[in-house]
Amino acid sequence: MFREFVPKSFVYLKSGYTWATFRKDLVAGITVGIIALPLAMAFAIASGVNPDRGLFTAIVAGFCVSAFGGSRIQIGGPTGAFVVIVYDIIQRTGYEGLAISTLLAAVLLVLLGVFRIGSWIKYVPHPLVTGFTTGIALIIFSTQIKEFFGLTMGTPPAAFVAKWGAYIKAFPSFDPTTSLLGLATLGLILAIRKWVPKIPWGIAAIVLATAAARILGLTVDTIESKFGQIPNSLPFPSIPSLLIPQANLAEICFDAVTIAFLGGIESLLSAVIGDGMIGGRHKPNCELVGQGIANFASVIFGGIPATGAIARTAANIKTGAQTPVAGMIHAAVLFAILVCLAPIVSQIPLAALAAVLVMVSWNMSEIGHFIRLLKAPIGDVAILLTAFLLTVFVDITVAISLGMVLSSFLFMKRMSQVSKTVSLTDLFKEPRIEFPERSDPDAISRKVVPHGVEVYEIEGPFFFGAADLLKDLLVNFEKPPKAFILRMRKVPLIDASGMYALREFFQKCKRSKTTLILSGIHGQTEIDLRKFGLTEMIGSAQVFPHIDAALARAEEICRGESL
Repeated sequence: MFREFVPKSFVYLKSGYTWATFRKDLVAGITVGIIALPLAMAFAIASGVNPDRGLFTAIVAGFCVSAFGGSRIQIGGPTGAFVVIVYDIIQRTGYEGLAISTLLAAVLLVLLGVFRIGSWIKYVPHPLVTGFTTGIALIIFSTQIKEFFGLTMGTPPAAFVAKWGAYIKAFPSFDPTTSLLGLATLGLILAIRKWVPKIPWGIAAIVLATAAARILGLTVDTIESKFGQIPNSLPFPSIPSLLIPQANLAEICFDAVTIAFLGGIESLLSAVIGDGMIGGRHKPNCELVGQGIANFASVIFGGIPATGAIARTAANIKTGAQTPVAGMIHAAVLFAILVCLAPIVSQIPLAALAAVLVMVSWNMSEIGHFIRLLKAPIGDVAILLTAFLLTVFVDITVAISLGMVLSSFLFMKRMSQVSKTVSLTDLFKEPRIEFPERSDPDAISRKVVPHGVEVYEIEGPFFFGAADLLKDLLVNFEKPPKAFILRMRKVPLIDASGMYALREFFQKCKRSKTTLILSGIHGQTEIDLRKFGLTEMIGSAQVFPHIDAALARAEEICRGESL
């Protein structure tokens, strides 16, 4: 029962971890650690916090995701998906509010895993995920314009339109040196990706840009000039004060739900993509528990929200990772860089980090896939554009909420279109022989529908979206039939609304002096009808698993015979 909560790290270390496996994990861990360095700091800066908090998150949360999670190749840390949310929370409640929200989100993630909700995340529609991911990518790009061009201006407005308006006004103040460095770094990234793709483009571009700035004596903003020198150790662990002002309680709780929801989706999506690359299978509920532990630990050490990082997970796989040990090594590499190279890391130009994030935002946008989805059915296009536009122009939490509501209504509409009632009376007017299949216990043998009997069949799920299927059936007849057979063999599920509609239909039949007979009732449908009391109300003598028995009963009723 509890095997699904055993971390993959424990499974692989217990099952005979070899030196050959360790060497592969070591190479992958070192490579991913180097890749994660600029990304962790860039995401932190874009989120509105100091770059060292991004490093703390990548080290602590990255280690915990690998140690306690349910995927053997997942790499955790700060990601682009959280940039918009974290920035918004920081502006409204400060870091203390973010810390409390993240702690609550961590608890929610653990509870989601414990109650096995992990497998439910797969029901989030793909157009919704693509919509807000592309929206986040556009917002991340928008946040980098100031540093990329060295604009002389205050803190840009949070709203998308106002932000770009401020950029346009401030653009005459751009710094040529900073702009050239940013453009050169971006060009270098593109060159590395095209001609030497095996080299980690992020760290390579950062190293060369930092070296060029130092050697040429360029006067540009660096991490140290704006944020101070990065500390060379992790902060002492401490739990933030949980005394939440009454006025902010609802706001912080809502932020926590948003962090947990997005973190759960992102981590499981990353794990699924990783599974596809290695042909493996992760434990979704264990992964949520691991993500909860990682976020809790991240905040204790002064970090920000973390989740599974798709790009770093893919890099981990491509460089030969075999077990979660590679993810732990990646965290250890970042810790070693923090301890030994903090003064050097502090000299990284902000324009170079901005160029890295511009590239990240382009990768996140998946613009080609976004355009292809515009050719999908109109309902999916509506979900895609709703999520995208609300993310960019309103708020990502609103985008997720309304996107899920719209998706639910679209699903209900589609399911109701699948469900229908079909008249079978004319089909049975002439004697016929059908050879029943073994898989169909309600197949029809030689029978003729007696005069005064109607046979209808419900096809598809009988739920609240299709509960009015029976509403007008009796109205269509000039004279009410003596017996009405309702065949339900093709009903995979029936909910409370469907039960209520069936109860109302029985009452209409009763008022019309029509005997309602149910056919094809077996399995879960039979159990549900009995629990709801419909079997007793309609009468067990009128409920049959097979159509032959239902037709025989209808014939008896027409002849005025009793069972």
